[in-house]
Amino acid sequence: MRVLRLFLLLLLVLLPMAALAVQPDEVLSDPALEARAREISRNLRCVVCQNQSIDDSDAPLARDLRLLVRERLKAGDSDGQVYGFLVARYGDFVLLRPPVKPSTWLLWFGPAIVLVLGSVALVLWFRRRKAAVEPLPISEQERAQVSRLLEDR
Repeated sequence: MRVLRLFLLLLLVLLPMAALAVQPDEVLSDPALEARAREISRNLRCVVCQNQSIDDSDAPLARDLRLLVRERLKAGDSDGQVYGFLVARYGDFVLLRPPVKPSTWLLWFGPAIVLVLGSVALVLWFRRRKAAVEPLPISEQERAQVSRLLEDR
């Protein structure tokens, strides 16, 4: 019960932090445009925080990008045009889900390649280690010598 209370307290303390990212002065007066801006912002990476959307980040650059998204929408750009503008400026890295294309293959498939190579290296290492640990057969002369040494004790 105590752990549950602690968890709820932590949740209550951290929950408002997520709401602090988008400032009241950034919010558009048109609810439809604001909804579009929030959806676009959820799909754009904060280039400072890197694994956080600009919608969730309170970094100054994220704020600038949120304002830029809202300016582009007010100017009449479509969602695709806003994404295109930001990708042209920052590259595919600005997208939380970059497209699968030759320039992003390492990003998409790199972790799997590293996992496979690491697994193969681990298997080879264990095989070599097992081969090095296995005792070599001993001759009858060596066996007799060991027996004599043990009897002398």
